[in-house]
Amino acid sequence: MHIELTDHLRCPQPHDEAFLVLLPHRMDGRRVVSGHLGCPVCGWSAEWHDAVPTFGEAVVPDDAAPFDAEAALALLGLEGPGGWVAVAGRAGALAGDLATLLPEVRIVAVNPPRGVEPSDWVSLVRSPAWPIKRHAMRGVVLGEGSGTSATAGLASVLPGLRVAGEGPPPPLGPGDELVAAVEGLWVIRKG
Repeated sequence: MHIELTDHLRCPQPHDEAFLVLLPHRMDGRRVVSGHLGCPVCGWSAEWHDAVPTFGEAVVPDDAAPFDAEAALALLGLEGPGGWVAVAGRAGALAGDLATLLPEVRIVAVNPPRGVEPSDWVSLVRSPAWPIKRHAMRGVVLGEGSGTSATAGLASVLPGLRVAGEGPPPPLGPGDELVAAVEGLWVIRKG
């Protein structure tokens, strides 16, 4: 996990959004290979030793998304360096290719399929609840098996940017715009 991801993670417990405190045990450059995350509000904590924080029992999809990284990038409409993009569920299989297409953008794969590995630009998190704070990501792609609601993913996107997903779109909030919806895929611009 890249150390800067800590700023974008939230406690997975059902209380108001709270930041997490990181105690790194072993680092490899800016990547936390082993460490401890804890919530100062409720006392929840997680420890890991394989560069992949696990917040609890998580869904792990068996297959990849029905579209490629170039299509995901087009759905998100992103250009330029900086920030974070989240890919979840079977869309997590696109993490490495998205990191190549979006230089200088960090990718977090939440509950990706087996075989997806962390790297300098890709962090992995396994969690039964959506682990990303509100208004923290430049874009989110929610694949089947993400283990989260589309509403939670939409809340993580910065205003004016997009979330794309499989399945039914979430209810639109004030200012949200359904940009496209076809054959089980949808794109929403966050208001």
